[in-house]
Amino acid sequence: MLDQPLPEHFLVKDDSGQQARSNPWSSLISQGASMTEHRFKNRTALVTGGAKGIGAAICKKLASDGAQVAVNYRRSQESAEQLVKSIQNDGGIAYSVQGDMCEIADVELVVSQTESELGPIDLLVNNAGIFDRHTHQELTISDWESTLKINLTGPFLVTWAVKDGMIKREYGRIVNVSSIAGLRARSQCIDYAVSKSGLISFTKSCAEALAEKNIRINAVAPGLIETEMVTKETSQWRGQLIDQTPIPRIGQPEEIADVVCFLLSEESSFMTGQTVVASGGRVLLP
Repeated sequence: MLDQPLPEHFLVKDDSGQQARSNPWSSLISQGASMTEHRFKNRTALVTGGAKGIGAAICKKLASDGAQVAVNYRRSQESAEQLVKSIQNDGGIAYSVQGDMCEIADVELVVSQTESELGPIDLLVNNAGIFDRHTHQELTISDWESTLKINLTGPFLVTWAVKDGMIKREYGRIVNVSSIAGLRARSQCIDYAVSKSGLISFTKSCAEALAEKNIRINAVAPGLIETEMVTKETSQWRGQLIDQTPIPRIGQPEEIADVVCFLLSEESSFMTGQTVVASGGRVLLP
């Protein structure tokens, strides 16, 4: 591998005119740029399931860091429009776009509308997902198919809809929102755990396939986070999970948004195919 030529975007000329491996931070450092000040300026981001919870926090963070953000929603039109208005009131650029991200026609329309309104998609966050608890006796084939379609097929469809443009431009950053359920056995949500484990595998395989085109793909695996998925559960269930967490509290969507934006930025320029766990220590990996 080391004796193969590197793609042009990884090469610079040294003082002797010879090609050398580039440092992606060099231009920023030479300009004295802040690592976070407008780090996504002139970049277009698409966030699936962006109207509420973790997705909304990601949209806000991206916009505050200079990105032009497409807020995708399926049914939460009012929440999406309120979020867009809030971002615009803060001086950001945002656009709401409706679509079911596990339906091919909707995905193609969302990508087309986003690129027509904001420009080519540089940053993608596959955040849309569902979660329900079932025992193995309660789990049906309908539950299984629905969960995998939304949580796994959806990210595949959206990634495939944007990857060719990223390959052509030789630039792309993708983050898949998985879960710590994808890292350990989960007997009370077998379908969900399998979908999130599959998303981690999808992240790794795509990262290896597309790295040479300057496309980095990573995942984040949140633990218990203050979202509608969690608040609808019983206080007893939430309390049990908090008791299992070394940092004994529920995480906030903004804490996951910070991790996602780190993975999308050049601060993580030597990372691809990785899954960052943000769970308060609830999953302590070796």
